[in-house]
Amino acid sequence: MTDQHPTLRAQRRSETQRAIQAHAVRLFTEHGYDATTVAGVAKAAGVSPMTVYRHFPTKEDLVLVDQNGRLVAERIAASSAEQPLVRRIGTALVDAATTLTSGGPGGDPTANKEFLLARLRLMISTPALRAKHLDSHYALQEAIVGALGSDAAEGAETADPDRAFRARAAASACLAVMNTALMRWAEDDGRSELPDLIAQALAAAFGEGFAY
Repeated sequence: MTDQHPTLRAQRRSETQRAIQAHAVRLFTEHGYDATTVAGVAKAAGVSPMTVYRHFPTKEDLVLVDQNGRLVAERIAASSAEQPLVRRIGTALVDAATTLTSGGPGGDPTANKEFLLARLRLMISTPALRAKHLDSHYALQEAIVGALGSDAAEGAETADPDRAFRARAAASACLAVMNTALMRWAEDDGRSELPDLIAQALAAAFGEGFAY
């Protein structure tokens, strides 16, 4: 039983985090990001402001925090190092988008898509979030570089500068392509499937040989 306690705590923490974020995104959408306070989010979620800050250190994090970086890194780490960098990254981005839009086991794909779309619209329309999103973008890029191999990660004692350069270039290019797909997804109100849009954008950018 002792070994199960950390898992239960982690599950409850994750559930609380998701609930807080869902209330935050709803309030930001209904009343505006600037007009909604962290105290208002806490009240709607039935928790204290301190609990909100424990899960989301800044107000911007209530919108920007997600599981995408972890999912992408896990899939890259599990992929074959024999594949081209762009294919490893691109496949991971498509797979992560599939997981995030599916709602997960027992989840509601429609509700999950609406939640993701609401977050995306807030990021596009809110200046404070657009600025902070650059930090999240950089963090995702570094997660990708780290997953591609420790010797490509910055700060490794035996780091190969050329490999690190290639990894960052590939990650940056793939993320630019993904952002183009995200913008299209927002423009058509989620009528298209996000994984398909990302795959199409990758094929357009890197050639039909990279079709998924």
